[in-house]
Parts: sequence; structure tokens; C-alpha cells
Amino acid sequence: MELIGTHELGLPPEVVWAALFNPAVLKGAIPGCEELVQTGENSFAATVKLKIGPVSARFKGDVELSDMVPPQSCVLSGKGSGGIAGFAKGAAKVELVPKDGGTVLTYTADAALGGKLASLGSRMIQSTANKLANEFFTSFSQALNEGAAAPDQAT
Repeated sequence: MELIGTHELGLPPEVVWAALFNPAVLKGAIPGCEELVQTGENSFAATVKLKIGPVSARFKGDVELSDMVPPQSCVLSGKGSGGIAGFAKGAAKVELVPKDGGTVLTYTADAALGGKLASLGSRMIQSTANKLANEFFTSFSQALNEGAAAPDQAT
């Protein structure tokens, strides 16, 4: 399954890049994230609780960032298991392009599912994956904008 998306952020690529590596920002942006712990310079362990159609599960997984070209692009690779619900694994190429004082973030992801999740049907999985990606980037954008507004409010 392939996911492609573009989001415009009102901050420069350097700020967006730093946020991609900030566990607090990521934890708040990942839908259903209960725990996110940095396990290495470019890796994280996460626990996420999700409901996909009739299947509800707590997924434990790992995310690693590689092929980094700061502050332009990187690849996020991850895998997670939800026990009897199944597993998910995939990778996403993320690109940050400056535009009008802000950033255009583009991602192309490829994911694979197994177990009960795979039996739900590609239409439901695709719809849920797109919804989760949009929730992530909406929350990520809000966190960045709130962080950028905080210093202004203090003056």
C-alpha cells in the first residue's frame, strides 16, 4: 500500500527538521501514541493504541531515521506488532522544501500489513492510513505553530 501526501507548514525547513527528531513533538502528533522513547541517536521505540475498523490493538514498534540530508530529506522506517491483531511495517521518504518563508513537507510511504489487519480489506486500510497520516501532520503542524507562537506571547 502506498501513501503520498503534502503539507504546507509556516516555518522554515530547519525548524521542521528539528521537530522531526523531537520526541515530545512526535509523541503529541502520533495518533494514539501512549509512549515514545528515544533509543538511539536516530531511533525511537513507540507504543500506540489504534482502532482500525473492528480491530483495536496496542502496537509496540520501532522507528529509525536514515539517509538523512539535513534539513532536506530523510527516510523513516518502522515496524510494529499488535499481537493477535497483526503487524505493520513500512518506510517513508520525507522531503522538506522551502517555500515563501515556510516549508512544503512531502512524503511517500509504502506499508505492508499482516494478521487480522490484512483481512480488513485494502479500501478500509487505505482510508484509515490516510486518516492517520492527516491526523499526524495536522497535530505536527499545530505543535510547531504553537511552539513558534510561544516566544511571541512571552514578550
